[in-house]
Amino acid sequence: MIGFLFFLFGVLVTLGMCAMAAVSDFKGFRIPNIVSVVIIIAFVLAFGITSLTGQREFIFGTYTSHGAAALIVLVVTAIMFCLKQLGAGDSKFATAVALWVGLSGLAAFLFYMAMAGGVIAGLSLILKKWKPLKNPPAESWLAKAQEGYPSVPYGIAIALGALASFVYTGYFSPDKWQSMFVGVG
Repeated sequence: MIGFLFFLFGVLVTLGMCAMAAVSDFKGFRIPNIVSVVIIIAFVLAFGITSLTGQREFIFGTYTSHGAAALIVLVVTAIMFCLKQLGAGDSKFATAVALWVGLSGLAAFLFYMAMAGGVIAGLSLILKKWKPLKNPPAESWLAKAQEGYPSVPYGIAIALGALASFVYTGYFSPDKWQSMFVGVG
């Protein structure tokens, strides 16, 4: 039971941090470092406690799977940062989320994140062309998009990718939750 509670708490904290990152990125193209730190701590606690209670294998992959997913995303996004294609906050945020999804959920995370990013980029082009908002909040994505600023708040896409991949990996599956109890009993 305690492992399940730590897992569920970790998922909810992570999704809360994802929402915080999305809002912050939307308002000013900035994702605070604390978001990534809290997501990583939530994962370590959930993974560690479920390991100690014998429930890890019912919900998570191996530690190497989760670590490898984070490392892959870190390397790719660090290169993108060096090429000025992605912000440092986006890189850290995506890496922290990848730690949660592991290799088994990485493709889903990247797919849904890319789809959401494409939609946001499309909205940016629409805002740039038609400028439908008279007084968008200063320094927000809406204002920058209407000015023709060539960036999108990718933290929104990362957060949506996280939510979709959490569903894909079964983090909200009652069957997986039940197996955590039946398998330990």
